[in-house]
Amino acid sequence: MTDRIQTAQVEVPADFIDLGVGQPGQSLLPLDLIRRAATHRLGGDATGYLQYGAEQGDGYFRAALASFLTASHGTEVGPDALFVTAGASQGLDLVSTLFAPPGSTICVEEPSYFLALRVLADHGFRIVGLPTDAQGLLVDGLEQRLAALRPALLYLIPTFQNPTGATLPPDRRDRVVDLARRYGTLVVADEVYHCLGYDGAAPASFGRHVDGGGVLSLGSFSKILAPGLRLGWIHSDPPTVRRLVGCGLLDSGGGLNPFASAVVRSVLELDLLRPHIDHLRATFRARIAAMAEALRRHLPDADFERPAGGYFFWVRLPNGLDAERVLPVAEALGVGFRPGIRFSSSGGLRDRLRLSFAFYDTEALVEGVRRLGQAVARVRQADRGPAAQCM
Repeated sequence: MTDRIQTAQVEVPADFIDLGVGQPGQSLLPLDLIRRAATHRLGGDATGYLQYGAEQGDGYFRAALASFLTASHGTEVGPDALFVTAGASQGLDLVSTLFAPPGSTICVEEPSYFLALRVLADHGFRIVGLPTDAQGLLVDGLEQRLAALRPALLYLIPTFQNPTGATLPPDRRDRVVDLARRYGTLVVADEVYHCLGYDGAAPASFGRHVDGGGVLSLGSFSKILAPGLRLGWIHSDPPTVRRLVGCGLLDSGGGLNPFASAVVRSVLELDLLRPHIDHLRATFRARIAAMAEALRRHLPDADFERPAGGYFFWVRLPNGLDAERVLPVAEALGVGFRPGIRFSSSGGLRDRLRLSFAFYDTEALVEGVRRLGQAVARVRQADRGPAAQCM
């Protein structure tokens, strides 16, 4: 029986390199760090974290998290402005439930995170993609779209975007918030990659705008610590936090993930997270360099930007080649990726694909790109026909 690697979305054969897997690899999961934090938290006689928990999240954990975010996100964050979630996806689902009636129009970037599109689609929303460029959401024309569509939510990944890696500049961020407030649209900024910049600091989080209302910032420990913790947060203004705290889900079940938040409280209080993030940055810098060189060697006609942060390369295939046509050929050669169409709200982006450097080590990344280059070459050769193959 072939050994398999289990991930959140897929089960990967051991001899298969799935460059679509957007999560930290096994070697980057900090077992010793979590063991130390758990020992620290479980060493006393307190049992509160074994109860349902406070609806907003444990106050001591929120205080530790607020200190971390103030230091890392470029804005002052207070514990009362934080609501603890079971990860960013759960946070997006809860926001969709509470702040957007069924049938609402939701605006997203084109492209956007494909699983966020699934979460929004599950609510029966009308999803409309807005144009982007190399720096993220285009502000020119945004006012006209908001005026015409009156969307309930504007879902953005403003920093090291998934899948493109783009980061929205500060002036565009300010303009987006101003326009969204004018037209009554709630800005939902998914900022799970904010701490993973490799070429300098990211702009201040959208959290700097929460005091004026109409803005939520989603965060998570999945990309910077461990996905299995299922722990994240929402940063917003007091009325929004009160609305979250007062929902029926929490009336029934209590706070979200109090045990994991107790352990991560120790991670933060013992100052274990910051050096771990430094380790991730160093590791990912080396992987980016290796993957970029492999792409230049094995896909010389493809177009891509070297990512400044996050987890992904966003690649345009040559001559309008459809990534979905390449995928089965690539899989037969032992490599996978995510086709661009999955990140489109309108069935576009067919010549694009997303590659992750987070799950595999450098050697596997280089081999995966080599196999991908073979797949692309085979599809292009088939398109040229038998005569070309005989030349």
